[in-house]
Amino acid sequence: MAVVQIQMNKPSQTKGLALFNLGFRPFFLGAAIFAVLSIASWVAVFTSHSFVQVSGINPSQWHAHEMLYGYGIAVIAGFLLTAVKNWTGVPTLHGKPLLALFALWVIARVLFLFGTVFLLWAALADLLFGLLLAFAIAQPIIKAKQWQQLGIVTKVLLLWVGNLVFYLGCYQLLDNGMLYAINGAVFLFISLILMIGRRVIPFFIERGVAHLVAIKVELKQYKWLDTSILVLFAGLFINEIFAHVAGVSSPLAFTLFVLNGYRLLNWHTPALWRVPLLWSLYLSSWLINFGFLFYGLQTQFAIPFILILHLFTIGGVGLMTMAMMSRVALGHTGRNIKDSSPWLKLAFAAIGTSALFRIVLPLLVMERYTSWVIISALFWIVGFAIFLVIYAPILCKPRADGTYG
Repeated sequence: MAVVQIQMNKPSQTKGLALFNLGFRPFFLGAAIFAVLSIASWVAVFTSHSFVQVSGINPSQWHAHEMLYGYGIAVIAGFLLTAVKNWTGVPTLHGKPLLALFALWVIARVLFLFGTVFLLWAALADLLFGLLLAFAIAQPIIKAKQWQQLGIVTKVLLLWVGNLVFYLGCYQLLDNGMLYAINGAVFLFISLILMIGRRVIPFFIERGVAHLVAIKVELKQYKWLDTSILVLFAGLFINEIFAHVAGVSSPLAFTLFVLNGYRLLNWHTPALWRVPLLWSLYLSSWLINFGFLFYGLQTQFAIPFILILHLFTIGGVGLMTMAMMSRVALGHTGRNIKDSSPWLKLAFAAIGTSALFRIVLPLLVMERYTSWVIISALFWIVGFAIFLVIYAPILCKPRADGTYG
């Protein structure tokens, strides 16, 4: 009888717009739309077909900022506002408060699409959004007294500091502020992926292949390995952003490649290549790891840093976030994660191809660099356009099981 009463009191929704029921919905949709619009705007600027006014910073810094502190932070917001609710059992923002937070992000992105004409207003909206996001994530963690989760809040606050540093650099209040902010954000995103990926990717693989193999898959995990990767990455981050001690970063990065590669081999099972929601996560993890390898070999082989940066951001952040959004959106709308759209593999393949044209082909034929950049951008746009066709209805419609969320 008590069970029946609980079910009767459980919030439900079977009709109407569900976009602001839970954090992943508006931020995943907004991130995907912005991924298309921002790169399309960048291509127009890159090919001199745009009248966007960018002053005080160069167009590449404008582009990098919007992909990291625009697209990237939106995915983090959607993921954490959803995950923290699961971790703590405490509700996170929904309804009008979620709409207000999302509106701040949208305002900053729209203003920045006009270049730096409305820089002050974009900065104010952007920085207010970042502070409120950190508070919205921290509040349920503190209420549930899950102090171990505060490390994630710290990384969100560090991203906010990085964004502040960027704007201080724009106004020439901090030397090289834009450079510190962009490089720091890349490292912070990789750090978040390594931290959250360690928690969820092995779990996803074990669950995702359970119906495909005859025996139970249990992936090997080693505490010493996780700790070593964490310490080495922290050392690389500190040296690259602050210390700049010559000859230190290369061995750190190469050791990271070896240890993280060993961890990824322990996460491998052949059946994962039959599931797009799994191989996309696994492939992205390896692309990040190859970023460590390229970092380690950068000096010896004169690998341009811009290519390493895009290996981390397109192959790592881009593919990983699309894969994570794809799985989270299905699972948290009450849909079967084993029944994803057959078109989804094309979206993942498009982002992987974008990385190929942006990183590998310039290494082989640098004189056609402009062409490779444009083709890479087109594959990125196609990938996220496919994602939007698949997931926009899912993100807007109520859960398949009729419950609220």
